Amino acid sequence: MIIATVEINQWEKLSAANTGGLTLSIGDFAVINTEYGEEAGKIVELKEVGEEEAKAVSNSVERLAKTDDWEALLKNRQDKDKVIQDCRETVKRYDLEMKIVDAHFSLDGQRLSFAFIADGRIDFRELVKELSRTFNRVIRLQQIGVRDEAKLVGDVGSCGLGQCCRSHLKKLGNVSSDFAEDQQIVHRGAERLSGICGRLKCCLAYEESYYQDLIAKLPALGTKVKTKHGRGAVVGWHVLRCSVDVELDKERDQDKAVIVEVPITKD
Repeated sequence: MIIATVEINQWEKLSAANTGGLTLSIGDFAVINTEYGEEAGKIVELKEVGEEEAKAVSNSVERLAKTDDWEALLKNRQDKDKVIQDCRETVKRYDLEMKIVDAHFSLDGQRLSFAFIADGRIDFRELVKELSRTFNRVIRLQQIGVRDEAKLVGDVGSCGLGQCCRSHLKKLGNVSSDFAEDQQIVHRGAERLSGICGRLKCCLAYEESYYQDLIAKLPALGTKVKTKHGRGAVVGWHVLRCSVDVELDKERDQDKAVIVEVPITKD
């Protein structure tokens, strides 16, 4: 069975089984059936799974999107800005610590989803009831992360180019402070290492594998080594230069430690 991952908006993807045996390709726009009604979006991944895994997928691909589907999507989105503003005003009345950043209409118009960010858990049960009465639709609230918000509303990164998350970068996150340590740029400070989302820049992950390969060739800190200057212990790395700082063993008449930079030989 082929399972399609369908991106229905910038913050939500749904898996759908190709139960009808349709000819699908990545990049196609498809209509899928969900428990909440019809949705439409772009196919971003296709994978073949076993029977048991396929049974766990409740959504199914109904058809490739047609002109009528595009017209329905455009019609649903006409009042999107007003809907978001009305929702924000309702949130303010309920005095909830949450920020509404986007709205999404299902293809059939029966469901209205709002994306929001918040520092913690929010009890929005009364809010959902109010929104259901206001918009006369099934309401769903989806909490997203600050990286997702930047992808939605951001523009230009500190490099002067468009944000990667708004163009080619499809998987966000998984950026660790260890990356900055490996690349020896921690000294630049949090402000220079953070994107407009306030988190570590995703581009720190681009060259991490290269740095890991270089680090694997360097002796661990504290390792005793022999150099042309004498024996000593490794006390620092220069990853890109493929060299290490070695603190030479003190001589009897020596008052201060001597540290020399030594390149790592290929052998």
